Amino acid sequence: MDQDSPATPAPHVRPPLGMYPARLDEKGRLKLPTVFQEYLGKFAEKTLFCTSLDGSIGQLYPISAWNQYQSFLESYSEDQEAVEHVMFMAHDLGAEAEMDAQGRVTLNPELRRALDLQGQELHLMAFQGGIRILTHAQYEMAKKAAVETAKDAVKKLTQAGMGKGIK
Repeated sequence: MDQDSPATPAPHVRPPLGMYPARLDEKGRLKLPTVFQEYLGKFAEKTLFCTSLDGSIGQLYPISAWNQYQSFLESYSEDQEAVEHVMFMAHDLGAEAEMDAQGRVTLNPELRRALDLQGQELHLMAFQGGIRILTHAQYEMAKKAAVETAKDAVKKLTQAGMGKGIK
């Protein structure tokens, strides 16, 4: 499984659109923009799983979304070694947390260190049931790659049916 495998929250919980700046404070707390606070506030369970699946990009998952990922991984039989590695990484860097009343989530020290999140601008975006945490360097690399391939990607996806039936 890769980080792009689908897992989505309940259909009635619409994730925020757009890319948002963020930072960790001196105590390792990620201050979430209001749109993410409102999004996470709509889930019945308040527990989050803060982790990385690939050791590079951080993720915050409402526990219901993480449970969907875990169910997928437990039932995926095509590449057991890949499952074991992803689960190891997720649990090695992961920890449960909750958003406090000020909209902050404390990220565990192992995750902060491994992804070098402290002391720099971060970028947040909702993606497949979770919230991605990109460092500024990751954001710039992703933006460059997207700009270089966007025309071809849109053409390919349009040919595959993207946008059809939208009025």
